[in-house]
Amino acid sequence: MTASSTKMWWWWILVVPAAALHVPTTMSAVGGKYCESRYVPSRRPTRTVEVGPVKIGSEHPIACQTMSTTDTRDVAASVAQIERCVEQGANLVRLTVQGLNEAKKSAEIRATLDAKGLDVPLVADIHFQPKAAMLVADAFEKIRVNPGNFADGRKTFEEINYDSPEEFEAEKAYIEELFTPLVLKCKELNRAMRIGTNHGSLSARIMSFYGDSPKGMVESALEFADICRKHDYHNFVFSMKASNPVVMVQAYRSLAEKMYDLGWDYPLHLGVTEAGEGEDGRMKSAIGIGALLADGLGDTIRVSLTEDPEFELEPCRTLADLGNAACSDASKKKAAKVPVFDDTDTRPVASFVKRDTKIPHAVNDGAEVAALHRDGSVLTALSADDFTNEQLLYKSLGCQTAVGMPFRDVATSDSIYLKPGTLPALDKTQRRTLDRVAAAGLGVLIPPEDQRGDPSLFPANAILVKSLAEFLKDDDDLDGKVIGTAVVVRGDEADEDLEKGLVVLAAAKEERPSFVLLDVPTDEISRLHATRRGFHLL
Repeated sequence: MTASSTKMWWWWILVVPAAALHVPTTMSAVGGKYCESRYVPSRRPTRTVEVGPVKIGSEHPIACQTMSTTDTRDVAASVAQIERCVEQGANLVRLTVQGLNEAKKSAEIRATLDAKGLDVPLVADIHFQPKAAMLVADAFEKIRVNPGNFADGRKTFEEINYDSPEEFEAEKAYIEELFTPLVLKCKELNRAMRIGTNHGSLSARIMSFYGDSPKGMVESALEFADICRKHDYHNFVFSMKASNPVVMVQAYRSLAEKMYDLGWDYPLHLGVTEAGEGEDGRMKSAIGIGALLADGLGDTIRVSLTEDPEFELEPCRTLADLGNAACSDASKKKAAKVPVFDDTDTRPVASFVKRDTKIPHAVNDGAEVAALHRDGSVLTALSADDFTNEQLLYKSLGCQTAVGMPFRDVATSDSIYLKPGTLPALDKTQRRTLDRVAAAGLGVLIPPEDQRGDPSLFPANAILVKSLAEFLKDDDDLDGKVIGTAVVVRGDEADEDLEKGLVVLAAAKEERPSFVLLDVPTDEISRLHATRRGFHLL
């Protein structure tokens, strides 16, 4: 529902014929454990990584960080921007160190901040420059290395192609030769490190052997981690960034699964690379980072926006607060109130394939009406006052108009939900506006409180909203007077009741297509786990 709604259902189950209620064969579940629990929200246990005064790991709150956009050689501008970031709540700030000149200026930046009493840890972003990394380690508390270009910047298959495991393994010695001095220096100075794989900058060696894949991202990072571990250096974190949130989530879950297999407990830095600006950038970050935080994965995060870095901190802190809350004792209690279910086979966590569904359609006066949309449905909740200014209402619903009459467009709401008491409160003019909205092809959801009146007064495209218990009674006689039913469930109903309701819905008559609205009482139970259970039962 849109922001004007005072009551919201957070997800939709589209109910299809019983024969279609199956998991597509192309979906496969992850073979092993990738988070501490799929059913009880819990942070993945990690060791603590020390970055100056900031501690990163499962025993500590999720740390927020950002990245400067100044020229690192401009000490004054860099210091001023870092100060603004700290004022907005940055726990760490990263700076680009492209070469030796930037590395030399890094010491001045650190000294200037120290003189101002600012002990915020600084992170050097290193690409292609092992020598710069060695120099900046004297000044900064953390070094980010990109396995894709720290030792191997070659990007074309024409230059080299690895046809065998032997050829692929042979170059590990070259990587170790370049990387080991930095590992030893960080160990000596107690500097932290991030082994940060980026989907967009995998080396030609990795691309040739693993392809452009999450597996390649994971294996690239593990090679560098093996070198760290060989020298008993463990003060590092991993990241698996990508500009595509789906790829990013796949990579992080695959890495977490691999670490469970290996018995490793290194923290994770979460981020979506080049997320963009404005709402788009924030939404992409929320999708990728939020999905992993809900899994209990992630110990420090950055929301990467094409805006000044201080503006990254508000969405970053919002996500961090949600992540901390997601695994709180209160969240555990809410999750425990959702009946036990096992979705290991029905919710693959490393592959994403859209469910097979059939959008319920109805025909009203010869016109096809779809109350939902295959790419995501928008419902708008309305009260009687919203029908007073009809042109403003049409605009708010995303309708186009011709000679004052509304018609559907790409951005039009799919249905409207009449808040309780709205239908009987409409005067003649407001009722005419409602009829015009319905004539434009929008579904009209009528709440239970307003279904007791004369059915002949229902608008066109009427859809009855019913509780699961009322729906299972099947005691109405409204075929031909309404086009469908929306069944409200909480998510904590007994399995037998919910399964029975889904079966009845799947077998619904074509003239009464139906769908489910999950209305989770979030002050009582976990929306996340109730949602997962619902899709599992489908």
